[in-house]
Amino acid sequence: MTELRFTGVGGQGVLLAGEILAEAKIRDNGYGVKAATYTSQVRGGPTKVDIILDDDEILYPYAQSVGFMLSTAQISYDQFKVDLRDGSIVVVETNLVKPSKEDFEKYKIYSIPIITIAKDEVGNAVTQSVVALAITVTLTKCVDRDIVFNTMLSKVPAKVADVNKKAFELGEKYAFEALK
Repeated sequence: MTELRFTGVGGQGVLLAGEILAEAKIRDNGYGVKAATYTSQVRGGPTKVDIILDDDEILYPYAQSVGFMLSTAQISYDQFKVDLRDGSIVVVETNLVKPSKEDFEKYKIYSIPIITIAKDEVGNAVTQSVVALAITVTLTKCVDRDIVFNTMLSKVPAKVADVNKKAFELGEKYAFEALK
């Protein structure tokens, strides 16, 4: 079983990324569920989505021992890191999330400018969820890359398919660079 968590604030697209990952696992003949938590504040409030992936049926939809977390907002990072197990992979948005010294000792932290990549290199801030998705798949190998890529393309409008392909490829590029 693989337990992942995406955190951010409302409007950043973490729910879509979780939905794509869970569906990709199902398309890969496994089981995938996502469980979202967000405040009543539609935009700007702390948001998380837990994604559980397994080859066997999933009986409980909430993560309890998270092995991977990606966070694009400090408030959500601080609030939702509680279920991370020691040694977890943690990806943080370089410009918005600053882990503590203790966190660097407990987790394997990668700092990647997810939002800047989407805004400046892709040219569309909305694609940050796809950048995050590609980073996740590259670092965890939790679902076959091509299945995730094709699932993502089936979820985005056709008129923005090319920009999302670019976002995915840039996410992969930055994840591979972080691994060096």
